[in-house]
Amino acid sequence: MRAARLIRLVLLLQSRPSMTGAELARELEVSERTVTRDVAALSEAGVPVYADRGRAGGYRLVGGYRTRLTGLGRTEAEALFLSGVPAALRGMGLADAASAARLKVSAALLPELRDASHTAAQRFHLDAPGWWQEPETPELLPAVADAVWDDRRITARYRRRDTEVERELEPYGLVLKAGVWYLAARAEGDFRVYRVDRFTSVELSAAPGPHGRFERLADFDLPAFWEERAAQFARSLLREEVVLRLTEEGARRLPYVTDRTAVQEAVAAAGGPDGQGRITVTLPVESLDVAYEQLLALGPEAEVLSPPELRERFAAAAARAADLYR
Repeated sequence: MRAARLIRLVLLLQSRPSMTGAELARELEVSERTVTRDVAALSEAGVPVYADRGRAGGYRLVGGYRTRLTGLGRTEAEALFLSGVPAALRGMGLADAASAARLKVSAALLPELRDASHTAAQRFHLDAPGWWQEPETPELLPAVADAVWDDRRITARYRRRDTEVERELEPYGLVLKAGVWYLAARAEGDFRVYRVDRFTSVELSAAPGPHGRFERLADFDLPAFWEERAAQFARSLLREEVVLRLTEEGARRLPYVTDRTAVQEAVAAAGGPDGQGRITVTLPVESLDVAYEQLLALGPEAEVLSPPELRERFAAAAARAADLYR
């Protein structure tokens, strides 16, 4: 533990002209007294750390000293590619690895390039959760992430409706979608998707294989797999159909209130505009209740033609609105 901290201290000083004891303590998450002891230990080991006294003082490396301890480990290198998603890194237990990797990269750069990480971070940021949602990290996410990194089989218990099921899984990859974590895993020869927050227990499996590991299929492509399954899932929800007459503005706004792909296909299949400039589309929807809530946002830019029961609901809503504004 201390050896890793000493290396990190040297890399911090190597990546910046100087740092105060308070700054080092904050970066290393230790006390200033511990920083003083660590600096003394480095000096005794031959690392030329110099302490400037006074209010503007601090610690620095003398004479352009550079350590050779900048080689990235596998975990650090993998975490570095995820460093644009800090919340995701923390959730998977990789924040320390990513921090160490960034320090090593910074220490290896030329002095004039060492602010690259800061300038990039000030210009691009990824905020994964959706609006009006408090991001929650599933308790078992670090354990699942460890199994994914190491290609380790797991035995997992999973909530499904009102029951729990147990599965032997080969965890291939994790996906963070709108603040929710999903696991792409192989079970009984088929790939499936599981919500990580529905796992109630995760244990490394005692299934056959060296140290419980599985042999990953070389042609598995996580982004392509997720894109396909996400599209299938979205389509599986669209079990009803409604027929609409849309103004030009209604057609423009419709993709923002319901499934974009379904809207694009419905508009493409529609005929030309009628005498009032409206087009008629047949739109797949999740349910009539969901369609009612979504299409209300379009107001008079959309007219429901069928089914009759949905048209009646809109007629009643329009009458109530007219009474309010009469």
